[in-house]
Amino acid sequence: MLYILQLNMKLKSIFIRKRRKNESLFKYISAIIHLWLGLVSSVVVMIVCITGCIYAFKNEINNYFNRSHLYVKVENQALPIDFFENKFKENNLEITSITLPNNPKRSIVISSIDPKTQLIQTNYFNPYTGEKLNYNKTKDLSKFFRTIENLHKNLLLGEIGKQIVGAFVIIFIICLLSGLILWWPKRNKKQIKQAFTIKWKSKFYRVNYDLHNTLGFYSLIFLLFISITGIYITYPWVKNAVLISLGGQSISQQTQLPEEGVSDSFAALMDEMIKKEEEIDEKETENTISLSEILKISNQILPYNGTTSITLPNEKEAWIKIQKTNTNNWLGMILTDYIDLDRKGNSKKSELFKDKPLHQQFQELSKPLHTGEIMGTSSVIFYFIITFIGFTLPITGFIIWWKKAKKAIK
Repeated sequence: MLYILQLNMKLKSIFIRKRRKNESLFKYISAIIHLWLGLVSSVVVMIVCITGCIYAFKNEINNYFNRSHLYVKVENQALPIDFFENKFKENNLEITSITLPNNPKRSIVISSIDPKTQLIQTNYFNPYTGEKLNYNKTKDLSKFFRTIENLHKNLLLGEIGKQIVGAFVIIFIICLLSGLILWWPKRNKKQIKQAFTIKWKSKFYRVNYDLHNTLGFYSLIFLLFISITGIYITYPWVKNAVLISLGGQSISQQTQLPEEGVSDSFAALMDEMIKKEEEIDEKETENTISLSEILKISNQILPYNGTTSITLPNEKEAWIKIQKTNTNNWLGMILTDYIDLDRKGNSKKSELFKDKPLHQQFQELSKPLHTGEIMGTSSVIFYFIITFIGFTLPITGFIIWWKKAKKAIK
């Protein structure tokens, strides 16, 4: 009986430490919460973080394995866009879409259709020589990254796993905030210095302790941001809270418009559909302007350098659709602008990112903000470092606890 009592006391001391002298009740409770929630959430947090590290480099890894048709040798002068348009006409093929990269090392992507067989093809071309580049489909990594993404989102458990991940991410947020309370140094210079530095020459347990506390502090804001954007995607109530705080409406309000708003929107939509149908009917008598003219007009409306995608009219869509990436902002974020032209090149519709309200901008950017793709490779590398620190926090935290636990058991 005495042995059992002693064992119970030891187990209790492992999970509920004594309150230290001069330690506030708030800080003591924060320490207990940090320990319990950290131990409970550690495995799921590690899985979510490490899969996030891998998924962050999805585009870079895909580009590397498919570099034979994605990258070309830069030469003096690129061929005019008319060259490719004429080349397809000579082969009795109709271009349906074309993507012109802003990077001089990247290939041009062209999709086309054979009017006779209705066969659609997408091919890659050297912008300097016009050469068609071989596309090796065996290097398609989409299945691998789809598995990584599902593991990250739901642990491969479907909707139940999605809720589990969301709950543990909220727990991780609580751990981050309670960790900040525990990290907060006193006002003396020695503790302030220790809070911001890692003593690399110290023993293992001391270095581990510094890694947990110092790296946890430096990555705190970014891990909080990544976590919040993650649960924004998972939980509608979080999405509603963010949208309302940014001046927008909740999801339910967006789908339930007033009768006047519904009638006005419906009338505008019908008017646009009628105009498009009229232009589709005129397809046989009216030719679409050339690709070079489309590119010229798009550069006039959107006067900046960026990757441009052009989708030409077809049997279902009468307008020319142009999508262009814009990095002309102080952070260098990759933003997207859209414009629609009729067959003659007249501007019919435009959606510029800068003109959209804040809540709509956030909705568009929520995923690239969460994955780190918002500023290209540089932000992906930064996100990788931050999420890897998130992966190590449960490990370094467990080592700190295990050392104290072994001491208590002995």
